[in-house]
Amino acid sequence: MKYPIRRAQLISPFGPGAMSISKNGISSVCSGLDHWFKDRHGKMDSTDLSQYKIKEWRLERLLGVDHFRLPPDFRTRSSGDEDMNMFLTVPFLRFPKWHYCTFCGQMHEFQYYEKKNELCKGCEQKGYKNYLVQAPFIAICERGHLQDFPWREWVHKQKTPSCKKTMYLVSTGGGALTSMQVRCECGVEPRMLYGITSANDEGKTELSESLCEDGTVFLCQGKRPWLGTDEGVDCTCHLRASLRSASNVYFAQVRSAIYIPGNSNKQISELLSYFEHHQVLSIINLAKRASLSLDETVQQLKGQFLVELNGYSDSDIRRALLVRESRDEGPGSEEELPNDMEAVLRQEEYEVLNGEINQEELKIKPVPVGLYKNNLFEISKYFSNIHLVEKLKETRVLTGFTRVFNDQQNDIEDLKSMLWRKQPEDKNDEWLPGYVVFGEGIFFNFNEEIVREWEGRIQVSERTKPLSLRYRHLVANRRTKEKKITPRFIMAHTFAHLLINQLVFECGYSSSSLRERLYVSDNESNPMCGVLIYTAAGDSDGTMGGLVRMGKPGYLEAVIRKAFSNAGWCSADPVCTEIGLQGPDSCNLAACHSCSLIPETACEEFNRFLDRGLIVPLQGVDPTTAFFNLK
Repeated sequence: MKYPIRRAQLISPFGPGAMSISKNGISSVCSGLDHWFKDRHGKMDSTDLSQYKIKEWRLERLLGVDHFRLPPDFRTRSSGDEDMNMFLTVPFLRFPKWHYCTFCGQMHEFQYYEKKNELCKGCEQKGYKNYLVQAPFIAICERGHLQDFPWREWVHKQKTPSCKKTMYLVSTGGGALTSMQVRCECGVEPRMLYGITSANDEGKTELSESLCEDGTVFLCQGKRPWLGTDEGVDCTCHLRASLRSASNVYFAQVRSAIYIPGNSNKQISELLSYFEHHQVLSIINLAKRASLSLDETVQQLKGQFLVELNGYSDSDIRRALLVRESRDEGPGSEEELPNDMEAVLRQEEYEVLNGEINQEELKIKPVPVGLYKNNLFEISKYFSNIHLVEKLKETRVLTGFTRVFNDQQNDIEDLKSMLWRKQPEDKNDEWLPGYVVFGEGIFFNFNEEIVREWEGRIQVSERTKPLSLRYRHLVANRRTKEKKITPRFIMAHTFAHLLINQLVFECGYSSSSLRERLYVSDNESNPMCGVLIYTAAGDSDGTMGGLVRMGKPGYLEAVIRKAFSNAGWCSADPVCTEIGLQGPDSCNLAACHSCSLIPETACEEFNRFLDRGLIVPLQGVDPTTAFFNLK
């Protein structure tokens, strides 16, 4: 396929394994990483990879790769004397392969590499001119595999039918699946498509259960067409049909990190090596037994080893302790390590965002909460500090993808393996696609004492209990990632959504341009409760300061007050407040599209775990559950 696509879109939403539609209407799937950075002859002799490499040591540590690469850009001229990096493309393969005529229904199977549309041969013989179009249905499984819908197997009700005669996909009238049927010239009884998209909570699908007439379960064939092959791998998942344009066909798994200056992988490694000395190790173990906080442990180490640690800041030592702690917690469990390391990554950012930095790629300016006026909203009561992030650099990396469900419990290595037909054997050659964006934001750090007092109320825990139970049910039935759904998490998340919706009107950004980044943990030694609302664009200068301005004294008070006033009554009330569990996966309470939801690209949790009742008093809801008390 030949059509332009932005480089950032090759990370999400059109990365390897994702389908997109060209301007001439052909659906195709993006190829695996094996085929990237090759010229039109399929070679890499004239490719200079140094122009595409980007480094972010914290993400490299988290994902276990040597570096990241920007997606290749198409050049017709080289910037240097040598013809390097010219005519680099990312191949797209035609998918689905099965096509049918919308006039007579005749079906025909294409090849991955075919570029042009073909006329229906059956119509041509009758003097008509009708082009074949791609079939509307495909088949996917929970492990990320993708294949054409098994048309021949479905109509013949057999796992391996021997018939090779022409098939027809016809509609008997109506828009439902009951009106569509598959026929074959061999004379077998036509079969309706009714039920092909159905599945139960256990993951069993109607397609797999009812395809074969003899009761044999038709499982996924493990096909990966984005790798350019029809060879399958062993898979025990049930196969489910889906429209090729359905939203659950592809979920890009993107990890991101905010650049932290002044620290390197080398410094962390040096500290980790030093911590292995017997005397240092004994101090760390004693601090752990005494349940000292991270800051207290740092002070103990600096008091005992002042000379040795003189060249390292408190922040360096804290991060090294966090890395060591994550390693100690899961040395025998590789599956738990990525989750621990993700927490370490957020803890590192949280500490930096709570400070003051003025460097080229990260500028953070703290604003004393006492400067904010309390006549509209008591900012000094609910927030311990607010920081204006005038410039930040974010690296976003595609680690893999999932299908059917977004938040499946997948190992990092399993996700990465889906991107390759043959993974690099040398560790130095391991890479993932990524890109860098610059932007600005406002960081809110909630008052920990107020948060602890609020979440200790019985009414608050009773209010959030249904959400926690609902998510446990999802974890048990869908094998989703297990996470702790706490009152502070729901409150901070809902606060971010309400503020984003209000900032859209105040500073002129579209709702899809603003993002949230949550820093929440109820760990007693290192608690977090913070929210970063930011915007980032793919330009080295970032954005123009409109968001930062709204965080300054004299502006922010009115923004928060308006956001909370709007949250007090939704246009869908009283239904929104009283309906109970609602929204995506039924994981929201008093939150809907009219009051709290934002674009999915802006939310870290797919618009789940939201409740206005934890933010402001609502009609018919116990007012003591609200974190903020409006005068």
